[in-house]
Amino acid sequence: MADFDVLVIGAGPGGYVAAIKAAQHGKKTALVERENLGGICLNWGCIPTKALLKSAEVLDTIRHASDFGISTGPVTADFAQVIARSRSVANAMAKGIEFLMKKNKVTVVSGTATFVDATTVAVTAADGSVKNVTADRIIIATGHKPRSFPNLPVDGKRVVTYRHLLGRSEQPKSLLAIGAGAIGMEFGYFFNAMGTKVTVVEALDSVLPLEDSEISKIVERSFLKAGVAVKTATKVVKLDVKADGVDVHLEKGGVAEVVSVDTVLVAVGFLANTEGLNLDKICVKLDARGFIAVDADQATSVPGVYAIGDVAGRQLLAHKASFEAEAAVAAIAGHHQPVDYSQIPGCTYCQPQVASIGLTEAKAKERGRPYKIGKFQFMASGKAKAIGHPEGMVKLIFDSEFMQLIGAHIVGVDATEMLSELSLTMKMEGTATELMTTVHAHPTLSEAVMEAAADALGQCVHQ
Repeated sequence: MADFDVLVIGAGPGGYVAAIKAAQHGKKTALVERENLGGICLNWGCIPTKALLKSAEVLDTIRHASDFGISTGPVTADFAQVIARSRSVANAMAKGIEFLMKKNKVTVVSGTATFVDATTVAVTAADGSVKNVTADRIIIATGHKPRSFPNLPVDGKRVVTYRHLLGRSEQPKSLLAIGAGAIGMEFGYFFNAMGTKVTVVEALDSVLPLEDSEISKIVERSFLKAGVAVKTATKVVKLDVKADGVDVHLEKGGVAEVVSVDTVLVAVGFLANTEGLNLDKICVKLDARGFIAVDADQATSVPGVYAIGDVAGRQLLAHKASFEAEAAVAAIAGHHQPVDYSQIPGCTYCQPQVASIGLTEAKAKERGRPYKIGKFQFMASGKAKAIGHPEGMVKLIFDSEFMQLIGAHIVGVDATEMLSELSLTMKMEGTATELMTTVHAHPTLSEAVMEAAADALGQCVHQ
């Protein structure tokens, strides 16, 4: 008999959820983790970065206290204490995962897992000792690692990834972020608010290039207004690393430029974290991008072996990983519960925040799908004006035949907290009329959702 019914490799938001769900289905479950429970998301990603961003938001609010009739003296930030708070938040959450493992009777095995065969992994502990663990079903949830490039050599000192920054208590005087996706923009906002001179470079034509173009433009304008240098359609040719900084060689439209900074953040994508798993030994197939290929049940090409989360590709998001965990465990338990990837929300937590789900306008147009747009600017929202954040908008995209919601995009303060209503509407195949006729409390930011739906129907009142 195998040691366990289910063995999960990796304790991030996919892995630990899979372990808990498997245990709740009555399966004898083990979870292998080589670092910290909670994975990158909880320890070095989602959670600590949101703690940093909150510190930046508080600092911004205090600096604008006079706008609210409040007087303060000079305001400064203790950067080391800001970092320390971020780490304490992450550490506290990791302890919570330890409690959940004990509560659900999941056996935690510390070490690095390597496949021996399709039902056996060798786990190497920190002291070098090795033991084999067997299971009827194995779920791979090892996540991602930052992509590296020959012309962007990360040394962990002058040229860094997000993980290096999260543990560094010394604030750089200047920072250049390569990549204007969520990581580049969130760290760009944070360091700019802290007083660092920030430059953001993006090879594509806009910041947050996966978002709706109108939304991205609003964020870019906000960054420029805040003093961030934003360089889009710009390539990083090479980095000259020196003892006191980095000379970043850029090129845009054939014109060369050199920007000198203390620190460079490389935030240009991720690779599947499969190194050392020995997947070729058991013949697990990878897709063209190097992620593990899976079917709708998260099953790999090897019977009994599943993959979830970032290592399985698609959207590299924590909540996607958690739902894939539920899908994999459901399949193991004999049910079919596939993830609908068309309804995975995305959020960026800089200010203004960005939240979206479904099709962008460009995607709807590209697919030849007839659509109607509804918009509402927060400058027309009484609540947004009252709290001092009139920037941004809600943009909704509806199928023009049935006026069913097929895309939702919000940019503004607390945008990420407003998206769930629209996620539910999409899941329930809701329409503009249903959104418009749902009574929204006044005054709230969410009224903008109702008004945008009304705008798509030509019945908006307050704009």
